[in-house]
Amino acid sequence: MREFQPLKSVGLLAAILMLSACVSFGASDPPPSLLSLSPDQKLSAGATQSGLQNGSLVVALPAAPQKLNTIRVPVQTTSTGIAYLKDAIWVDKPARLFRDLVSETIAAQNNRLVLTATEAGGNAQTYITGELINFGLDGPSLTVTVTYDAVKMTVDQPVEKKRFEASEAVFAAEPLAVGEGLNKAANRVAAEVAEWVG
Repeated sequence: MREFQPLKSVGLLAAILMLSACVSFGASDPPPSLLSLSPDQKLSAGATQSGLQNGSLVVALPAAPQKLNTIRVPVQTTSTGIAYLKDAIWVDKPARLFRDLVSETIAAQNNRLVLTATEAGGNAQTYITGELINFGLDGPSLTVTVTYDAVKMTVDQPVEKKRFEASEAVFAAEPLAVGEGLNKAANRVAAEVAEWVG
C-alpha cells in the first residue's frame, strides 16, 4: 500500500496548486467589477405599503464571523484553511447585503411593512436578527453555501430560532460564477425566512 502514497501526494499537490491560482492571500489590484446581491422578489416602483409603526417588522443586521467581516469572498481551502477569492469583491460587507435582501424579500413576498431600526424607533412588532454563519465557497467541492441562524422576536410571543441553509454548485472558482451562485443561495434562504416570518 505504501507505494501509492507518492501518487496521492502528487494528486493532492496538483489540486492545491490549481485552487491557489484562483485565490488570494493578500491585497491586489482593484477588480474589474464588484459583486452584489439582487433580490428575486422585489417591490415594484411606486408600490406603497402602510400600517401602524408598532405592527411593523425590522430585519436587523446579522452578526457574522471574522471571515465575513470583509468585502472579500472567503474560500475554504482545507478543513482549517481559508483564503479569499481572487478579484472577487462585494460592494458592501455580506451581512449588510444579506440583511437588505431579506428585508426586500419579506416586504415583497409577504406584503409586510418592513422598516429600518431607525424608522421603527423601537416600536416594531417583530424583530428578525441572528448570525450569518457561511457566505462563501468551499474550494475542493466548488460549492457555495449560505447559512443563516435567524432569531424571531415578536411582542408577547416566545422567541424562535431557526437555521436556514442553501448551497449551489459552481462551475469554477471565479468571481462571476461564485457571485451568481451565492446570489441564488441567498435568495433561496431569504424566501424561506420570509415564509417562516409570515
